[in-house]
Amino acid sequence: MIKINKNLIFDYKKPPLIIAEISGNHLGSKSRFLKLIESACKNGADLVKIQTYEPDDMTIHKKTNLLRIKSGLWKNEYLWDLYKKACTPYSWHNDAFKVAKKFNKVLFSTPFSIKAVDFLEKFKVPLYKISSFEITDFKLIDYIASKRKTIIMSTGMSTITEIKRAIKIINKYHNKIVILHCVSNYPTDLRDTEINKINILKKKFKKYLIGLSDHSNNIFSSIASLPFNIVAIEKHFSIDNKKTPDSEFSINPKMLYDLKKSSHKLHSSLFLNHNMKIQKGNIKLRRSIFAKVNIKKNNKITEKNIISLRPSIGINAKDYFKIIGKKAKKNLEKDEPIFYGDIK
Repeated sequence: MIKINKNLIFDYKKPPLIIAEISGNHLGSKSRFLKLIESACKNGADLVKIQTYEPDDMTIHKKTNLLRIKSGLWKNEYLWDLYKKACTPYSWHNDAFKVAKKFNKVLFSTPFSIKAVDFLEKFKVPLYKISSFEITDFKLIDYIASKRKTIIMSTGMSTITEIKRAIKIINKYHNKIVILHCVSNYPTDLRDTEINKINILKKKFKKYLIGLSDHSNNIFSSIASLPFNIVAIEKHFSIDNKKTPDSEFSINPKMLYDLKKSSHKLHSSLFLNHNMKIQKGNIKLRRSIFAKVNIKKNNKITEKNIISLRPSIGINAKDYFKIIGKKAKKNLEKDEPIFYGDIK
């Protein structure tokens, strides 16, 4: 269990916390960016996540073939240009934290540089995210961990050894780590989500909590992950169908709302014991013993003169064979229930 505040706890005994990732869905508009955060807060997100970097933190500002994306969703884009479009300006952060606070939600970020970490510390963020692409940036991981805040770490493309090395660095400072199963393919086809790897992470990293970062363009994989009992689900989030750097693997407000509701209900169904309370009202619809014909006093009860029917009024149907051969204490009328006191 990792407690962020009194309302936010990463815990296998509770439904997974839903993280809405804004990323580059703002299209360079601050007003749209703030609307994204507001909508995420209103539609079920427990936490809202952004990314803190400048293009120069990510790559070199040159247009060479070496720095051009060769395949996938962003094919032929130059890295610097892509990050320029997707980055969240530092000047927007203050208002972003204000919007989240207005809705009593936690806003946090993935910092991609030491400068970004120092900047985020000014907002007293309670946790940080390490992206799959930075899981081998040990210098950055060490600096983030030195702030002794909870760390959520995605593991796309990572080997078990790489994950262990990153954890070892964090462990110099603390052990408040949530490991997210992740497939770094954008978008991820349902056939490629490898949800079963959640169990591998749980077996390999028993001391830590496990969650999911889902880059599919729907909520099916996230729902499918619930039987594995995870503590968090991260989904990229947008408010409409406008094309953005991340729109192909983002969910809309209704999908976010459905994910939150479904995850709560299914977690309850999978891991909580409801006893018989919710079924108690229907138990009367079970079968009991009725007279199939008129049965005279002192006549034997046989399979020819009784029948089991709904509802459960008299002798329970489970005692059918027990009463065969016994005698009627009184006249029993056809179609009437037979009670234990009616036979001897």
